[in-house]
Amino acid sequence: MRESKIERYAVKRVKEIGGMCIKIVSPGLVGMPDRLILLPDGAAFFAELKATHGTLSPAQHRRHAELRKVGQEVEVWNSIEKIDEVFGVPRV
Repeated sequence: MRESKIERYAVKRVKEIGGMCIKIVSPGLVGMPDRLILLPDGAAFFAELKATHGTLSPAQHRRHAELRKVGQEVEVWNSIEKIDEVFGVPRV
């Protein structure tokens, strides 16, 4: 599945539960995740969106590790099923 389709689904799904799915544009910080997810319960985390068979670049691996080192959660979403799993949607 293409990354654009997964990204559209992520934005739709987060909005459905009352959250925000903010696109991150950071010219000075190579490897930043694609989205900042803010949920109504106050939870916040980063989401990296990939095509089904996409892989993280070395810069993304480094940046995600840096974010995790300072206590931030980084999710990698490469399917609609993974997004549903994160938000507790039962698989049929």
